[in-house]
Amino acid sequence: MGETATETTARRTPFASGGVAVVALAQAVVLTVLSEAYGFHRDEFYYLAAGKRLAWGYVDQPPLTPVLARLATSLFGETPAGLRVVATAAGVATVVVLALVARELDAGYAAQVVTSVVTALSGYVLVVSHLLSTTTIDMLVWSVLGLFAIKLLRSGDNRWWLAVGATTGVALLNKWLVPLLLAALGIAVLIAGPRRIFRTWWLFAGVALALALVSPVLGWEARHGFPMFTVAGGISDDDGTANRLTFVPLQLVYLSPVLVPVWLAGIVRLWKTPRLRAIALAYPVLCVLLLLAGGKPYYSLPLLMVLTAAGVQPALDWFARRRARRWWLVAAALGAIVSLAIGLPILPTAALGPVLVLNKEQGEQVGWPGFVTTVAGVWRQIPGDDRADAVIFTSNYGEAGAVEHFGAGSGLPAPYSGHMSYADWGPPPDRLDGPVVLVGEFDRPARAFTGCRVVATQDTGADNDEQGTPVSLCTGTTAPWSVLWPSLRHFY
Repeated sequence: MGETATETTARRTPFASGGVAVVALAQAVVLTVLSEAYGFHRDEFYYLAAGKRLAWGYVDQPPLTPVLARLATSLFGETPAGLRVVATAAGVATVVVLALVARELDAGYAAQVVTSVVTALSGYVLVVSHLLSTTTIDMLVWSVLGLFAIKLLRSGDNRWWLAVGATTGVALLNKWLVPLLLAALGIAVLIAGPRRIFRTWWLFAGVALALALVSPVLGWEARHGFPMFTVAGGISDDDGTANRLTFVPLQLVYLSPVLVPVWLAGIVRLWKTPRLRAIALAYPVLCVLLLLAGGKPYYSLPLLMVLTAAGVQPALDWFARRRARRWWLVAAALGAIVSLAIGLPILPTAALGPVLVLNKEQGEQVGWPGFVTTVAGVWRQIPGDDRADAVIFTSNYGEAGAVEHFGAGSGLPAPYSGHMSYADWGPPPDRLDGPVVLVGEFDRPARAFTGCRVVATQDTGADNDEQGTPVSLCTGTTAPWSVLWPSLRHFY
């Protein structure tokens, strides 16, 4: 016989609010202190630029993260620390939510606190809580969805569909990945039950609520030809094979190898609870869906974090019965140290080499002021009278965003790029028919420019995507910008 809602509610322990609050406060302090280290990430430049051009959608993302970037920098300043207030808040909220997941599964006070600790110190959470990205917000909303799904399945109270629908709507305002999670959960419920949760009008009310929240974004997508499918297809075509080959190994290391036994214990714990078997099954179903789609390995991690929260109490119970607890504590400490080194900017940039194997995002925060200084040096080689008609054109949004952010201090004009939504914010006026500072490497679009010669090469000081990037000076274009622009647009 399965548990009744009355029985599970009666024996649930209180929330460990004091202990979890201490962990969350420590997490917030560490993230805040380190938020200015290294500098902006290339994607953060893009969010800053998008936040200054608010719309109901962008070709590669819905509007929520750019809106949050605009709000944070308006309140706290256009600095890494000001922008990353949102990331820190999302990280802290995720720690609290997963402690609530542990409590929902009858974890005691100590297990709830340990859940908050392992969440805060896991490599994935450290990485995405330090930087603002769509993944940062997804981490939080997927965790909330996991909590609400557990409440729905465990209690049998179909009114939780409204909470699921509202959270889904928010998730869709941020990123287009949440349908994969919902599909995995839906398939898992059809297989493992309880299927009766689908036989209620509350489900349709939740769907209606989600659609109402996301309808302006869907309208934008429809008016622009649903570019989200173009971008998703490009990711699969470019990285699909590599994503499939590395998917399983990275599931074992992204949170921390030390936590693998914990989330396995979570799967077993959930499977032993008839009402919650679908949560355990949803993870392998999601992995299969991502492997078929060629999705990135980290897409599944928020659900894996829910399984980790489910496994902390059984792992602690097992640990209490073993005598070799000293070795487990050593392993946990080493795992935490490795996660901190990989996830946070605590090492000198010259020592980042090994870290970049697992977290290339560390390197993408390094060298941007010097990058713009190099571009400015090339710009100054244009004769003064010709600069009024000159253009800076970059190969990607990170380069364009960096020039946009830092360039004014070096006397640079607003840059242009054909990458992602920067293409929608161009082209340059046709009257700008003078020299072109060409930043980056170009293949087919290079035929649009004449008389190009490499003037400088970037040395960012780290092995990142911009190391060795050429900066060329071209005499002009082969046609007006408005004619060339469609051929200069690219999505990946």
